[in-house]
Amino acid sequence: MTSSDYELIIQPTRGWFHIPWRDLAHYRDLLFILVRRDFVAQYKQTILGPLWFLIQPLLTTLVFTVIFGRIARLGTDGVPPALFYLCGMVPWNYFAGCLTGTGAAFTANAHLFSKVYFPRLIIPLAIVASKFMALLVQAVLLAGFWIYFNSFTPAGAELAVGPRLLWLPLIVAQTAAAGLGAGLCLAALTAKYRDFTVLSGFLVQLWLYATPVIYTVSAIPERWRLVMALNPMAGVVESFKWCVLGVGSVDARLVGLSVAGTLAMLVLGLGFFTKVEKTVVDTL
Repeated sequence: MTSSDYELIIQPTRGWFHIPWRDLAHYRDLLFILVRRDFVAQYKQTILGPLWFLIQPLLTTLVFTVIFGRIARLGTDGVPPALFYLCGMVPWNYFAGCLTGTGAAFTANAHLFSKVYFPRLIIPLAIVASKFMALLVQAVLLAGFWIYFNSFTPAGAELAVGPRLLWLPLIVAQTAAAGLGAGLCLAALTAKYRDFTVLSGFLVQLWLYATPVIYTVSAIPERWRLVMALNPMAGVVESFKWCVLGVGSVDARLVGLSVAGTLAMLVLGLGFFTKVEKTVVDTL
């Protein structure tokens, strides 16, 4: 055996944009372990356990249905309010989970960063992957709601499965990219300014109301739709509703601005994360 068989040379990254593809592939086992840890430990030592993945969106849907559907009487494009709100919450919950989880990647894992070397980007990737498992669980819940309304209510005449469902994997991938990019930016800021730890929850709430989760794009005045389209998640949620429910105001401008905004956030987040990870142990 030669020295190269058991020596590992660790060198600092250079520049603002550097993705260690080789190291990420080498530490793939660690990625799987972290995904399992994040998914299993989230509701460990709770009475209901994994059922919280279903209870949370159900309770949120119930509140939205009562407040915005019954009291405020916001339009839902002819879709039953419960199905409409749940369909909007599924991609939004995935994005919000990726954003908040990745945003705390440095502060929540400081004990790991200071003791052992591994590509720091593995932590955000593991968070995105673990939240994807929760997305699959909530997607099953959404499918159950869709089957019920399609089979046992008059609204079933407006619901139909079509080729548009083939776009869902791309929409989910864009949601993951948007959550990862925004979360990486937040993680870089949180590592230096702990104020963003408190502000992250407030940011998610504001972002929710700026996204057509509880209202339709058709209810927004035409002069404000371009401003709304600058929000990458607006195109994601509206496209998701169009794929699953067949309703929504999806056009080339909305989708194009959404994809462009997602790519910009991802590139910016990777750049900030790469820059900060060089000295994050000293900062934390």
